[in-house]
Amino acid sequence: MTGSLAPLATESVVGFGQDVWWIVIIKVLAIFVLLVLLTLFNIWWERRVVARMQHRIGPNVHGPFGLLQSLADGAKLMFKEDILPKAADKVVFVLAPLLAVIPAFVTFSVIPFGPEVTMFGERTPLQLTDMPVAVLFVMAIASIGIYGIVLGGWSSGSTYSLFGGLRSSAQMISYEVAMGLALVAVFLYAGSMSTSEIVAAQEDWWFGVLLIPSFLIYCIAMVGETNRAPFDLPEAEGELVGGFHTEYSSIKFALFFLAEYINMATVSALATTLFLGGWRAPFWIDEVWAGANEGYVPMIWFFGKMLFFIFIFIWLRGSLPRLRYDQFMAFGWKVLIPISLAWIVAVATLRVARTEDWFQSDNFPFVIGAILAVLLLVLFFGPSGDDDETVDADAPPREHAFPTPPMPAGGAVRGAAVPLTFDHPTRTTAGATVSGEEG
Repeated sequence: MTGSLAPLATESVVGFGQDVWWIVIIKVLAIFVLLVLLTLFNIWWERRVVARMQHRIGPNVHGPFGLLQSLADGAKLMFKEDILPKAADKVVFVLAPLLAVIPAFVTFSVIPFGPEVTMFGERTPLQLTDMPVAVLFVMAIASIGIYGIVLGGWSSGSTYSLFGGLRSSAQMISYEVAMGLALVAVFLYAGSMSTSEIVAAQEDWWFGVLLIPSFLIYCIAMVGETNRAPFDLPEAEGELVGGFHTEYSSIKFALFFLAEYINMATVSALATTLFLGGWRAPFWIDEVWAGANEGYVPMIWFFGKMLFFIFIFIWLRGSLPRLRYDQFMAFGWKVLIPISLAWIVAVATLRVARTEDWFQSDNFPFVIGAILAVLLLVLFFGPSGDDDETVDADAPPREHAFPTPPMPAGGAVRGAAVPLTFDHPTRTTAGATVSGEEG
């Protein structure tokens, strides 16, 4: 089913919606507890990894290896004073963190953790539920979570928070478009939008190998979607103090923090499901070990792949500086979206070619994927063209250049110290004459 383009699925998703009520409750509680514990672990892991990269120690006091440091920080936030700004829209200000954190939990309801298992004598899949449009459901619910950030910034009554909320809305539009286009190729190749059926379609080959451009575009877009460095513009402390959550404190701030880390886990789990075979054993281990894809063992493969993506998030935060906002938006609209559209056309053409038997070679998708992957890497890591070695003082300003003051007369070299002068006329204040040159 994976070596070639699979036909579009015509049968509905079966095996879901038939669990007894207490199995459903157990699954819901298990997902909730798992995500909370995973968040505490990810915070500790990020602090330890970044400390290692920066030659620091990191948390090592509370609990073995500092494992309880995240729990201590959460308890501290829980008992801190909760401040409500006078200028805030009180109802929206309180609801915004809930709008951010609740969808983060809901999105995990369609993520498959493993195959069917026996749980307390009942046969059930290791997945809460599934639907024919499960991936679209995840993206829709994730979009609702972004509104929590937008409304939190708007309702705070602060200019910096408002800027952070506006940046978040623009970021949501820009990078969700690229993310959605990256997933279209997966839908065309798998013939389904169901998460369990997409995992089943990767029994032979992972889509991360067959659809390399889609995989790279999704990995870039998921960093922008979760407001993580180097795309953390809505909370840029150097420009916006703290961005959308500047006025938040205590448990409401902790909810935003919780939502960010759960969203990291969500997009990582979705990347694992759509591109790395989901819960299936990697590197064809199942051919050597017959039980690698049976029982609860596949959960090891699933969480191993998911933690790999979370490590990439941490690595990027410890390595790359924050992008400038115009660079960030231009990269989404001028690079990711055009390449996504070109790749969709290529995959659709390939599907028609396979259906009509235009060619027999199985290597064609690999060739197209490799070419577009190289193109994407060249556009992303290539020279920007803005690093000129010399500056011509008499040259007219370039179009679309970042606004800079004009060079002083005499052709001063970049980097030389130039006294500041002002061109306003001489004015009189309190009987004294003040010249523009003296100011």
